[in-house]
Amino acid sequence: MKRVITLLLVLSASFSNAQAFKGKGDKKFQVGATMQEYGTGIAATVDFGAGENISYGFTTSYLLNTTTIAGTPKFDDKFDVKARFNANIGNVLNISDKLDVYPGLDLGLRNFGAHLGARYFFTNGFGIYTEAGIPLAKYDSNAIGYERFNNQFVFQIGASFNL
Repeated sequence: MKRVITLLLVLSASFSNAQAFKGKGDKKFQVGATMQEYGTGIAATVDFGAGENISYGFTTSYLLNTTTIAGTPKFDDKFDVKARFNANIGNVLNISDKLDVYPGLDLGLRNFGAHLGARYFFTNGFGIYTEAGIPLAKYDSNAIGYERFNNQFVFQIGASFNL
């Protein structure tokens, strides 16, 4: 019984110390599933804290399961990489230290876009995230077929880690 109580106290202490965004010097890595109209795949993101409520980073995604539109898509049809800028406003909203909400902008291989995401940390090192993104300006406004991959509304969900 003493071991169970001790374990519960240790776990509750680790949960109470979790912090979603620490500001300058903070580093986050995220990996998860990405879903869009013509495919599903995997995404990885890294963010670096540049100030109290500002971070920048990079994201890459690759579609593993795609809808056949006309022929077989090539690697570069399924791949995307973006530079991103976030406004981490979790502490401004004063909801919880464990929750970070971050609207942001991204510049990628196919478009200039915006995203809105949230991270919730269970411990100092592990949490979950969700993110939705839309293109604001497409490099090819008449995108057809595989050009629409990674060039439309995208939803992501996955795990987030402090580095």
